[in-house]
Amino acid sequence: MSKTYNKIGSLTTLKLHLKERNIDDFKSLKEVMDFQSSYTTLRQELILHHENLIEQEKNTLKAELQSLDNLIDIQRQQAERILKDEINELKRQLSRLTNQTQTNFFHRLAGDFRHWNYKRKIQLKEQGFDNNVKNSISRLVDSYKVKSNRYQFISSNTGAAVTQSVKYPLSELERKKSAIDRLNSFIYGALGEQKVVKTLENLSDEYYLINDFDISFSSAIYYRQGNDYIKSVQIDHILVGPSGIFLIETKNWSKKSLENVSLHSPVQQIRRTSFVLFKLLNNEMSNDHLCIDRHHWGDIKIPVKNLIVFTGTKPKEEFQYVKILTLNELLEYVNYFTPTFSGDETKRIADFILRINKQKVIQTR
Repeated sequence: MSKTYNKIGSLTTLKLHLKERNIDDFKSLKEVMDFQSSYTTLRQELILHHENLIEQEKNTLKAELQSLDNLIDIQRQQAERILKDEINELKRQLSRLTNQTQTNFFHRLAGDFRHWNYKRKIQLKEQGFDNNVKNSISRLVDSYKVKSNRYQFISSNTGAAVTQSVKYPLSELERKKSAIDRLNSFIYGALGEQKVVKTLENLSDEYYLINDFDISFSSAIYYRQGNDYIKSVQIDHILVGPSGIFLIETKNWSKKSLENVSLHSPVQQIRRTSFVLFKLLNNEMSNDHLCIDRHHWGDIKIPVKNLIVFTGTKPKEEFQYVKILTLNELLEYVNYFTPTFSGDETKRIADFILRINKQKVIQTR
């Protein structure tokens, strides 16, 4: 099995875009694609779930209203009993005071005041009897009214209650679907790259697969063939093996896309990357660092082969210096070439490319 490094670029970009949109439900590309394909079912299940929630709420409210009704009745009776006991106790104390005879003027005056005070307390309690009972059960009555109104609304407007309940989770589901649909190019790209990676992993451990090679330069490199200055390059995969280096750009295009999209851009992209990588690998400093045996080196340069692999329909066009392959043709093509480098040399080349990729920005003069 080939040695694989780095996550695939489209998947990394897809995760970044999802994170920017506050979508962190998915742990893999498969989960994202499963969500897309099952969206209609998920939507129906969500609505059904909230229909069940509303039905459960209705049943719960019905039981709670019965319980509250009983509790209010018990609380009312208890409050009435307490108030009646308090009034009766005041009346007993008044009766005892009335039966007492005082000859002393001041004692009689104090007794008259107490007699008046008891009567006043009894009168206040009797006058405020209903209000005091009402206040003792007010919280329970308020709760009963709220629950009763909710119960009546659910019973007579079930559809509206469900719509109200499912509104936010449904809008969140639709937001995720809309956001993910706008990222379809990255999803298809990641799917295609995954297929290429799984195919190349079937090679022996003499091969090194480096995904998402992406570097920039402090000063642009002049590209004579394109009469252009290259500031940065990115390629989906670099495969390093005994027979050299394979630059691989993956395209997961449909037949319709092939009819409407030009191959000029990916061909130019891979040729630019090939030029830069060849230049980095075959300069004097790289030669000394890589320590490739002279019989493999000197006038012989590290070969770089350019491939565009289509995981779906393959176009009919052919291009100079860029091989167009289907996924099924990939391994046969890689294995076709005669080994040029030893295992140690292959590893040093792969390590060198990995170090370049890790730097991200290459100092150029």
